[in-house]
Amino acid sequence: MWTKQNLDFSRPCMITCALSGVVANRAQCPGIPYTPEEYAAEARRAYEAGASVAHIHARTAEGHPSYEVSDYRAIYDAVTAACPIIINFSTGAIDITTEQKTAHIKAIKPAIGALNMGSMNYAKYHPKRKDFVFEFVFLNPFSEIIAILKAMNEVGTKPEMECFDMGHIGNSFPLIDMGILKPPFQYSLIMGVVGGVPPTSANLHAMAAQLPPDSDWELIGIGRDQWRLVAASIAMGGNVRVGLEDNFYLAEGTMAQSNGDLVERAARMIRDQGRAVATVDQCRERLALENQ
Repeated sequence: MWTKQNLDFSRPCMITCALSGVVANRAQCPGIPYTPEEYAAEARRAYEAGASVAHIHARTAEGHPSYEVSDYRAIYDAVTAACPIIINFSTGAIDITTEQKTAHIKAIKPAIGALNMGSMNYAKYHPKRKDFVFEFVFLNPFSEIIAILKAMNEVGTKPEMECFDMGHIGNSFPLIDMGILKPPFQYSLIMGVVGGVPPTSANLHAMAAQLPPDSDWELIGIGRDQWRLVAASIAMGGNVRVGLEDNFYLAEGTMAQSNGDLVERAARMIRDQGRAVATVDQCRERLALENQ
């Protein structure tokens, strides 16, 4: 339900920057970081432009997706040495075990860990080809969600609940009742993935309206729909995520040179609507973060 807190437009807007993702590569966007040093440089650019949180999928130095603790640790150490941005590690993946999904959380204890809140079809469609670029079933059963949550709780990592559809929000309610999800809650409302909720401001409003009291939420817009959804989230009192994982472009045909370019535009949009950009300290306080 809407609460006074959810509608408090005087609250600063938190910006998360998703630095790289796992699917895209430099052939598609030269600014995507691969090495720890490149992650650190991108995180610093994002922080200096206004981001308080860096969402990280690890890669090898050659750019391949990695789930190794050593790669996460090298990236973590490089980023935290470069700037005081809050670290958010991904746990989302297919065809790996729950233990692999949580090993870096247990070992490194990041402040925030992303938590996918339900199973779904996950695809990308190409209208000109009249075909799917890729498609798979993204499995996130309750048993695994609970196991990941318990691992996060054991080390003081705040779960960031990634919801690709309305039902994923509902999936959090029994976990709250069980006491393994504790307030303040952090939700990410993800729009633009084929198989998830269609990317409209009406759907964003409907999803945000389902959130329980004592929730902070952000909009994650994938691809070309991102900027109008970012504008809607800011106007609704929400927070935003941008970055080269989600969208390469500042405008049609204008590719960002770095994550900092995308954060800079988001920060400008926030200020243009009369809101302030949240600082790292404000984010830590609002989300009651335990870890550095």
